[in-house]
Formats: sequence, C-alpha cells, structure tokens
Amino acid sequence: MPNLRDHATLHFIVLIWGFTAILGKLITIPAVELVFYRTLIAAILLGFVLVQRRQPFRLSTGAGLKMLGTGMLISAHWILFFASANVSTVSVCLAGMATATLWTSILDPLINWRRIAPFEVFIGLVIIVGLYVVFRFEFDHAVGLVLALVSAMLAALFTVINGRLIKKHNHTVITFYEMAGACLGCILFFPFYVRYFFPKRGLVLVPDAAIDWVYIGILAMVCTVYAYTVAVKLMTKFSPFAINLTVNLEPVYGILLAFLIFGDAEKMTTGFYIGTLIILLAVLAYPYLNKYFEDTKNAWKDRRAEKRAEKQALEKQNTTNQDPALETIKVNR
Repeated sequence: MPNLRDHATLHFIVLIWGFTAILGKLITIPAVELVFYRTLIAAILLGFVLVQRRQPFRLSTGAGLKMLGTGMLISAHWILFFASANVSTVSVCLAGMATATLWTSILDPLINWRRIAPFEVFIGLVIIVGLYVVFRFEFDHAVGLVLALVSAMLAALFTVINGRLIKKHNHTVITFYEMAGACLGCILFFPFYVRYFFPKRGLVLVPDAAIDWVYIGILAMVCTVYAYTVAVKLMTKFSPFAINLTVNLEPVYGILLAFLIFGDAEKMTTGFYIGTLIILLAVLAYPYLNKYFEDTKNAWKDRRAEKRAEKQALEKQNTTNQDPALETIKVNR
C-alpha cells in the first residue's frame, strides 16, 4: 500500500518529466544532437546498472533488433518533441503531447487486434474538439503543434510495442537496448540530416554555452535514468490505474513550470488554454472511464458465469433425482 511519501515521489517524477521540454528549450544545440547526447549517456549509465546488478542482457537476434528498432522510434519521438518546443513554445509542445492517449486508443486495437471501446471513440472526439480550439486561436504555432502531435503518435506507438516486450523481457534490459537503438538512430540519421536539412551549418555537437553540458547531464541522468528507475520501483506499490492517472498530469506541471520560468514568453491566448483544458479533461477522464467499463465488463462476465454454474447444478440435480426411477424400471424388467 503506497504511503504519503510514495505519492509525493510519484508526483515528483511526473514533475521531472514535465521539466524535460523546458530543458529542451534552454539547451542551445539542435534537437537531433541533443537526443544523441541524451540517449548516449542514458545507454552508458543503464549499461553500468545492468553490470552492477549482474543482470544478464544477452538476447536473441530477433528480440534485440525489435528493441533497437523501437529505440529508433523513441529517437524520432524525442527529436520532434524538442523541435516542437524550440519552434513554438513549451506550452504548445505539451498540449500536443497530451494527445498521446488519443493515439494509444487508435493504435493499441490495431496492433493487438482488439475491439475499439465506444468510450475511446468519445474521448478521441473530445480531444479533437480541443485540438480544433487550439489550432483556431494559435495558428501561428501550427508547425510546433503538428510536430508535437506526430511526436505524441510515436510515443503511443512505442508504448504499445513496449507493452508486448515487457511480457517477455526485463524492463531495464529493454530500456538499455532502446536507448542504444535511439543513439544509433541519431548516428544513422546524421548524414541525411546534414546533407538535406542543414548543409551550411552542419552538426552542432559543441554547445555555445558551458551550462548546456549541465542541462544535458540533468536531462540524461535525472529526467531519463533516475526518473525511469524510480518509476519502475513505484509500479510495485501503485496500481497501473494510479500511475497512468498521475502521469496524465505531466502537461499541467510542464505548462505551469514553463510559465514560471519563461514568463510572458509562454503566455498564450485564452482560446489556447480553453482547448488545452478540454484535452486535459478528456485525458484525465480516460483512466476513470476505462476502469469503470472494465469493471462493468468483468461484473457482467461474473454474472454469466454464476448463471451458467447455477444452470449446470440444476441440470445435475434433476439428473440425480431421475436416477432412482430409472433404476427401478431396470430392476422390474
């Protein structure tokens, strides 16, 4: 049973994740180079953790390739995430990322071959209304919002894939390979990135300010390795429902932090906050509705099982009651 300290720790972890976009805004190097450093440092640190714990991390070729490929999806997600924060604002970036729940409700049934629940369609429509309101009042930030939406879609995709991987493999091993895959993805992307996107500028692997190295270290060690390790530990104390509900507060914490740190630069129109509020209410309602309909479905199954058991017991009783008469007929014959 989680205590008050556990609840505070969980919210602190979500606060750290909300701070990620702010770090991306503060760091001067571009998004691709930033993700390269973040994933490189995270992979090295997680490698040390695995060695220290003597956790075996050798995998079959197929499993290893799946995790490395998923890592490349993660690198694309983070690149678009930081690019969104840089070309627009942290608030716009986090508003777009709040749609990850919508993307998950679409992708999960497609990948895992399950039916789409009616309430998921309703939640999706509400989120679309919220996005329409944001786009209508913040069209100047349309590029940043589109980047965040694609980033949220990729986040939902690798989350669904991880849901399948975690059933067969250790979570730390998965993250190690995915961070390595994300770093490898950045390295493979570098030649195309330089040639087609920024041929004059080239790679920017050295930040303009020394403080950027501190920010990159915080991003990799605190926001990635530390936050992930503690979150996994908290999963042993909290239900998935409680975890997901709290994680949905990440955009709220991030937008508040961005306003406190950047001030008027993060001040948006009233329409933006109305649209974002619609999205957040839908996102926060999702786990409650999911739990309600899941409990209703299980209760309905239990009632059917009870009725089936009662029917079988009644049939058995009727058969037993008829047996003496049948035996009497046999004896008389």
